[in-house]
Amino acid sequence: MKPALLIMAAGMGSRFGGLKQIEPMGPEGATLLDYSIFDALRVGFGKVVFIIRRDIEDDFKKAVGRKWEKRVSVRYVFQELGMVPEGFRVPEARQKPWGTGHAIWVAQNAIQEPFAVINADDYYGRSGFKVLAEFLKKSKSARYAMVGFLLKKTLSDHGPVSRGVCQITSSRFLKKVIERTRIEKKGSQIGYLDEREKKHLLTGKETVSMNMWGFTPALFGQLEKGFHAFLKQKGREEKSEFLIPAVVDGLIQKKKATVKVLPTKDPWFGMTYPQDKEFVRGQLQRLIHLGKYPEKLWD
Repeated sequence: MKPALLIMAAGMGSRFGGLKQIEPMGPEGATLLDYSIFDALRVGFGKVVFIIRRDIEDDFKKAVGRKWEKRVSVRYVFQELGMVPEGFRVPEARQKPWGTGHAIWVAQNAIQEPFAVINADDYYGRSGFKVLAEFLKKSKSARYAMVGFLLKKTLSDHGPVSRGVCQITSSRFLKKVIERTRIEKKGSQIGYLDEREKKHLLTGKETVSMNMWGFTPALFGQLEKGFHAFLKQKGREEKSEFLIPAVVDGLIQKKKATVKVLPTKDPWFGMTYPQDKEFVRGQLQRLIHLGKYPEKLWD
């Protein structure tokens, strides 16, 4: 059974100021997720599942979905704020869904095979999809994987970002992942601010998670339990999120899963701020010029 590609494309794009998941970045209106699908299909993925919101369904299918529906099996899953287990209530003041862990949880009925998870607004490169496909074809039970990227190569020149900073064992298994917010490069220094506004320096050589994961369907049962526990503890808060790096970290600490950290030779780039668009377009043009992609993805 070929692995599936699960693409998280329900984001609001609050810092970006629009729907960056369908922002045209390459020739003929190609989006970043178009390049991800193109790479994934070349290395053996056999199905694409899009996680979107109801209010962007028409725009998303017009910009992205219909390009691929004739080329690969496509499913759509809708992530909505009110999608919670029976017995839980959504706080009246809450406006956004519950985060990336929730996004994967709502997709459980669309996936029966091992699968990769990615963000819609990131470029990951073919190498990452290749190592994930090879891993997933052999993976069983709660043996998962993550493609790791170098922190200094994942920053924006236009403002702070959030990253899952990873601790890795000598045998390349994920030991711990810590979500750091407000990571920013200023001059030659890279650092982040903690909750008390205290600055901590980083080397830039840390391995970080960019939400490029490899899972088996065993994850869905673990997400079910985790989401229940999250809602009992933080379900009344307006902005708390059920994030997949935190879920994975909890499973590792409880020894309920292992996560192999896979290397990649390709660069990462993405869009956090509107000013990132020019750089991303330039990078795509460079890759096309180098022959990594055809001028027209759909020929």
